[in-house]
Amino acid sequence: MERATDLLIVRRLRDADRLLEVGIGDRTGVAAGLAAAGADVRATDVVEISVPEGVQFRVEDVTTVDDPDAFHQVDTIYALNCPPDLHRPIRDLAERVGATFCFTTLGFDEPAIPVRRESLLEGDIRTTFYTAEPVRNRERSR
Repeated sequence: MERATDLLIVRRLRDADRLLEVGIGDRTGVAAGLAAAGADVRATDVVEISVPEGVQFRVEDVTTVDDPDAFHQVDTIYALNCPPDLHRPIRDLAERVGATFCFTTLGFDEPAIPVRRESLLEGDIRTTFYTAEPVRNRERSR
């Protein structure tokens, strides 16, 4: 089922060549739109999900990924309606693979990590889109 904000998010992410959607669930419109635009799109969820044509899928809990592999080597990791308890682990995964982490929340949750906020809007359709700020001066040996 495509949502009104999906097109706004696809437009925002379309410059990335390789993307990973974390927690795709039943909201597959963004992944489908990006794949249709020619992007290399991968997706994960903690349960088996039917994904659109052109999207690679893996059952995975990203909070347990210690050693990212080729599947995780992307330009952008994104999550839609991402709960605050996942912001930090997904940001950390993105940092390990050199990717940007972008996300939306359920609307009432505040980001649990430092972010840049941007409003995506067209007509009456609007969503707040967050991009994680890079962690600076953090020990890499932890």
